[in-house]
Amino acid sequence: MSGNIQLLGDTLAEAKAENRAALIAYLPAGFPTVDGGIAAVKAVFDGGADIVEVGLPHSDPVLDGPVIQTADDIALRGGVRIADVMRTVREAHDATGKPVLVMTYWNPIDRYGVERFTEELAAAGGAGCILPDLPVQESATWREHADKHGLATVFVVAPSSKDERLATITAAGSGFVYAASLMGVTGTRASVGEQAADLVRRTRAAGELPVCVGLGVSNAEQAKEVATFADGVIVGSAFVKRLLDAEDEAAGLAAVRELAGELAEGVRRTS
Repeated sequence: MSGNIQLLGDTLAEAKAENRAALIAYLPAGFPTVDGGIAAVKAVFDGGADIVEVGLPHSDPVLDGPVIQTADDIALRGGVRIADVMRTVREAHDATGKPVLVMTYWNPIDRYGVERFTEELAAAGGAGCILPDLPVQESATWREHADKHGLATVFVVAPSSKDERLATITAAGSGFVYAASLMGVTGTRASVGEQAADLVRRTRAAGELPVCVGLGVSNAEQAKEVATFADGVIVGSAFVKRLLDAEDEAAGLAAVRELAGELAEGVRRTS
């Protein structure tokens, strides 16, 4: 069974052909429940997301801010397992035909087994993995298995990344490069800032991969701003906060679907 790296590439290329950025949403698996998390992923796709990152909840996150940490804690206390992450990917992709990635720290994969993880992710229809804490120089084993199973390997770069490192990462990665717009953890920000535009420019100069920007985007105006210079706009905490603030599951699904629609409109605005 081969994964959907080609679908991921085609989706980003189609957005570019439409003279817009792709909208990439992030939601953790198992939040507020496993079934509720699957419904939420489907809802953001319904609202207009092009791609979804499904988070594998982790007890010791290094990139995630307080909103996503709260959701992860709820998912972990609910007993979420890697099998639930795979189910989320499978049901979301089967229902929509759109690319679904997993975002995870390295330790759960290492403990689960690289071959087992990549084989199951490909069988679920996954498009690849975003690995924020896997050093590129230690990624050969992962990349070998990911390539074998047709999965993208998405690395994260930051404003502090030197040009030499950007070249190394773009050469080793596949699918796209995740550009963290700010130093720090995830969360909504009042402004995404000029650092992000400079990082995208330098990353593009270093290689051929599309560059998608995350950390801080929470509304249509910010999505519009980032869409002027990035290939994709990544939004996570804003979606999770909508679910956390909702009175019940139905209200949460309506809220994330509405936000996806607003953001999808934002990435399509050219003036």
